[in-house]
Amino acid sequence: MKSIYYPIWLIYRVWFYVLVGICTFLLSPFLILSTLKVSWYPYFYKLARFWSLCILAGMGFYWSIDWDQKLEKGQSYIFVANHTSMIDIMLMFAMIKDHPFVFVGKIELAKIPLFGFFYKRTSILVDRSNYSSRKDVFNQAQKCIQQGLSICIFPEGGVPKESVPLDQFKIGAFRLSVDHQLPLVPITFFDNKKRFSYTFFSGSPGKMRAKAHPFLDPKDFSLESLKIMSDKVYLLILKSLENQG
Repeated sequence: MKSIYYPIWLIYRVWFYVLVGICTFLLSPFLILSTLKVSWYPYFYKLARFWSLCILAGMGFYWSIDWDQKLEKGQSYIFVANHTSMIDIMLMFAMIKDHPFVFVGKIELAKIPLFGFFYKRTSILVDRSNYSSRKDVFNQAQKCIQQGLSICIFPEGGVPKESVPLDQFKIGAFRLSVDHQLPLVPITFFDNKKRFSYTFFSGSPGKMRAKAHPFLDPKDFSLESLKIMSDKVYLLILKSLENQG
């Protein structure tokens, strides 16, 4: 019976890549211009957010965001969330309007055609096999923070297997929060895997729920207690997934 959905899933999946290509192509002149100067990143962010909103709407997604705590104007943050889908990036842009952030992500993503062109110019790239690269992330993050930007990291370091609800966290995001004394905002994406997972024959239009939990104050932690901080956020997101997933 499931086989009757395969043609629909195929069309839906192909439409996603066509939609991404069209939106990126149409906005590319403006996106390129906005990356010419570091100080123009807020303009790039607005364009990237518009790009994300177009793709989400074009895929038939609508979203509901629950904030336990409001973001303060002029304050930079470290945003962390579970990573389950390609649309995580787009939903993150959609839910955070007035606090431009820079993604920290794997250097391998820079190889993706077209997407990689903008990704490597606007994100902090990390090669986890290279210690100096990981160290350089903190220097780049500091420059972004000094410009009033926030940082966004998926602490799992990648998308886990379909059967794994939440992979173990890497410590980098929590070190950034403590090092730079920035509040850390834990976010749970409940439906992104269901809506558009990495399994090719899957997905459907519909609602995507996200919850921003109470922020963690970096003053409550130290470099010696980063694992405690990481575990606290991990359990918070995992329990949210188990209770509402």
